[in-house]
Amino acid sequence: MDYTTPRWASSALLVIDVQQDFLDEGPVPIPGTTAVLPRLAELVAAYRAAGRPIVHIVRLYVPGGSDADPPRRASVEAGARIVAPGTPGSRLAPAVLGDRDAELDAEALLAGDPQRLGEAEVVLYKPRWGAFHRTGLEQLLREQGVDTVVVAGCNLPNCPRATLFEASSRDFRTVLVTDAVSMTTPERLADLAGIGVHLATTAEVVDAGRRG
Repeated sequence: MDYTTPRWASSALLVIDVQQDFLDEGPVPIPGTTAVLPRLAELVAAYRAAGRPIVHIVRLYVPGGSDADPPRRASVEAGARIVAPGTPGSRLAPAVLGDRDAELDAEALLAGDPQRLGEAEVVLYKPRWGAFHRTGLEQLLREQGVDTVVVAGCNLPNCPRATLFEASSRDFRTVLVTDAVSMTTPERLADLAGIGVHLATTAEVVDAGRRG
């Protein structure tokens, strides 16, 4: 029995933390994030065309708040404005939105509610590294018949990696789009392949998605 091969027809695209503050020119830059924007846009366009689910996962740090990852908690408690609700830096990068120039509904997102961008496209807030931790992501995906998650976006060693491990532990088939995620290294990719993550390029994902 094969439990790891992607099932493209029942897959969802998870776009992780592609927010303006984290772009290379932003105040909290993650190197290489701006460079992968064209491939992220291609993935989003392909999933929209196929009518398959897309979930944009975002961070929102409330200045002075304490609900943040331990490495950033002290600075956020001290008032740091990193992807702060309502700021331009918290917004999704325009490249991944295409013609959908959405203002984030911070109040709803922080309350755990998905913000709908289209028939099969939503934004969801996560309070920690992994997109499944304290979120409704698993239920949202199960309700749409998703059994395969395709992960791309910002900063592989942190949030995409944590999300892939969480997805695998929930028995989802997992894919990492290797040229549409920042901060990759051969060692990090080998680490994920070791738990059954399927490694694919944007072109391979788009082609496989067309063939279903």
